[in-house]
Amino acid sequence: MKKPYIVALGGTTRAGSSTQKALALCLREVAALGADTHLVSGADLDLPPYTPGAKLPVGAESIVAELRRADGLIVGTPGYHGGISGLVKNALDYVEELRSDARPYLEGRAVGCVVTAAGEQGAVSTLLALRSVVHALRGWPTPLGAAIVTVGETFDASGDCMSERIDVQLKTLSQQVFYYANLQRCDAQLGAHLLRCPPFG
Repeated sequence: MKKPYIVALGGTTRAGSSTQKALALCLREVAALGADTHLVSGADLDLPPYTPGAKLPVGAESIVAELRRADGLIVGTPGYHGGISGLVKNALDYVEELRSDARPYLEGRAVGCVVTAAGEQGAVSTLLALRSVVHALRGWPTPLGAAIVTVGETFDASGDCMSERIDVQLKTLSQQVFYYANLQRCDAQLGAHLLRCPPFG
């Protein structure tokens, strides 16, 4: 059976940001479980503001193609003044290009939500905002979301998490995305098989 394909999207234009490291850790976890993965971060997110109906820039075309192919997503954003960064929100606005797909927007896909912020209030309010955006895009936010307070060192130079509590949160969230994506794929394959079976009687 083909492996689930999990895409992580988010971070900042600064390579190696805390958000990017959190997403990379999540992708390592789902890869260990058996998924194929792809990270959209850093300079990938440096896109023109989304304009409905306009010709897509090359970078946006690539992101839309990856999201279209994804069985599950993990979205990460820094908390900027209590909300989603403009960079990540703009990238998510390009999901509008999936509106006419057989699976419109993020329909039927589990989405893990990860937020990094300097304080608890900003982290929690941003997580709630990110989950609301995922709902609006018809995605299924995982039961667990990660609101990470990044005061002090959170990740080491190799990208490993220095907090056991945060490490467990990120890995649990990743497992939830993987298992739901795998379940959805199995259901779709079972449905296709049943359509080919002769009727009862």
